[in-house]
Amino acid sequence: MNKAAIYHRPESEFAYLYAKNLMHVRLQTQKSDVEKVELFYGDPYSWEGLDNPKTQYWASQKVEMKKYLSTNISDYFEAEITVATKRVDYLFVITGLDGEKVVYTDQGMFDYDESLVTKKYGAFRLPYFHESDRFKAPEWVKETVWYQIFPERFANGDKSNDPEGTKAWNPQDVPDRQDFYGGDLQGVIDHLEHLTELGVNGIYFTPIFQAFSNHKYDTENYMEIDKQFGDKELFKTLVKEAHARGIKVMLDAVFNHIGDTSAQWQDVLKNQEKSKFADWFHVNSWPATYTPTDDFENAENATYDTFAFTPHMPKLNTANPEVEAYLLKVADYWISEFDIDAWRLDVADEVDHTFWKKFRTTCDAAKDDFYILGEVWHSAQPWLVGDEFSAVMNYAYTDAIKDGLITKKISLEQMVSNINTQLTLYRKQVNQMMFNVLDSHDTPRILTVAKNNKNLMKLVETFTFMQPGVPCIYYGDEYAVTGGMDPECRKVMPWEEKDQDLEMFDFFKNLIALRKQYQGILSDSEVEWKIVDSENGIVKFERGSLKAIFNIGEKPAYFSADEVVFSNLVDQNNILQYGFLIYKTKIDSVSSMQPRESLNR
Repeated sequence: MNKAAIYHRPESEFAYLYAKNLMHVRLQTQKSDVEKVELFYGDPYSWEGLDNPKTQYWASQKVEMKKYLSTNISDYFEAEITVATKRVDYLFVITGLDGEKVVYTDQGMFDYDESLVTKKYGAFRLPYFHESDRFKAPEWVKETVWYQIFPERFANGDKSNDPEGTKAWNPQDVPDRQDFYGGDLQGVIDHLEHLTELGVNGIYFTPIFQAFSNHKYDTENYMEIDKQFGDKELFKTLVKEAHARGIKVMLDAVFNHIGDTSAQWQDVLKNQEKSKFADWFHVNSWPATYTPTDDFENAENATYDTFAFTPHMPKLNTANPEVEAYLLKVADYWISEFDIDAWRLDVADEVDHTFWKKFRTTCDAAKDDFYILGEVWHSAQPWLVGDEFSAVMNYAYTDAIKDGLITKKISLEQMVSNINTQLTLYRKQVNQMMFNVLDSHDTPRILTVAKNNKNLMKLVETFTFMQPGVPCIYYGDEYAVTGGMDPECRKVMPWEEKDQDLEMFDFFKNLIALRKQYQGILSDSEVEWKIVDSENGIVKFERGSLKAIFNIGEKPAYFSADEVVFSNLVDQNNILQYGFLIYKTKIDSVSSMQPRESLNR
């Protein structure tokens, strides 16, 4: 047994309260190395036989842990426990496939000796089940299918606020970085019934505050709606109309940086180190300046910190008390005055943790069950322990799906390993809230990634909707809009039927209905991988009573099923290439047509 591969960390994603007084415990081992893991647990102060110190023993309980996920190098075991006194000591007894047996405690690893258990030598501990420390996220999020709107490109409902040089609304047009098409908040209000018909119940808006650009990530004034989009009264109307339809509203907060046309930065440029806002930013040497390049988005020799190398987005010093107070006021204002339901936090990983903890406290005080979504593209455990974010944009998870099913940069086995790695990074309640995006304003359109293969797009969308977390649709995907990296992915929404793929719209409508119908299963149940076969291009997994088969291979996959729930490219009992099947069944088998025996299990 490889004892060096065995790992556990108390009060982390390896040991946490999942529900009130209900604890989840995990253990990591080397893949295919351990036969059995027994978890011994009980109240730290509960002893039997106290009248004789030589024979007294810890009054523990025992449960065999379930192996629930595996990566290409590790197995993960999990158990769910509770103790009436709301405090627990615990340790592991691990038996290897080679017969070796050890006891793993907070003090290290020891050759098995029963007394180590009965005397609970050096046990791990959760001293008390503090409900206030339990990671909580709003339950409504698990029931939400999000829809991302880039306001400037969704719909032009009021031509009177169009900026100078607004281009014609042409869905075939490929936008340039600084083009304007006149999309606004009235356009969103005008098309709320479209969202209702589609079935989505959450809108994620990219920034709507006053800014110079079309994307509005270069904020000028966080306290004002951009005049090209409308005004505050119109936004209040939008929120009320959305809520009346059961649709939640999430705004984008850009607190890592501000626009260079903001009053604060303009004062710095005018007065340099004598500006009252000089310490609002990270100016490394004065004067604050840069060398332009041919690319508007990039600069050289900037003497101040920026988002990426964009001189027009100077980085805010969120450790400055004045900046902190200002941004927390912004956070509270849009919740308290406009009743928004969530914040999405741009470039969240580049802002200090101290600020985000105060941000979380501010949001929770302003509204119960508030959702905070961070933009973090990598492992995000530091932000997801309960005092900062509810979830992050789950790019690492969905990148594994795209790389395995579409681009085939990795094998299906590696895809599943990558997915399982992400699932083991976080508490279960975190995984239930993660924001699953296949495309966005920052990435190529999913249909373009799939090289315009609409059946492959449908397969990948369905695969993602069947995963833990909450799905998000990028505006226009329901009509099969295409586009490469931004700004190409920011085409205008096609509102005329001649530009719409109505069959794709029906597909999304049915997929969302499936997700809502089985939301409880898809939120709460584990992912059980049954077949992962790169050679034949088949993946099969189960989520509770639901079973799913996806075929990206060239040969049909044969199946038998009692109740088909959702499918595409299924011919009798054969799933064709790029087809999938979601079903319930008492009889359960699937195989490739040739060679059948390799998958018949």
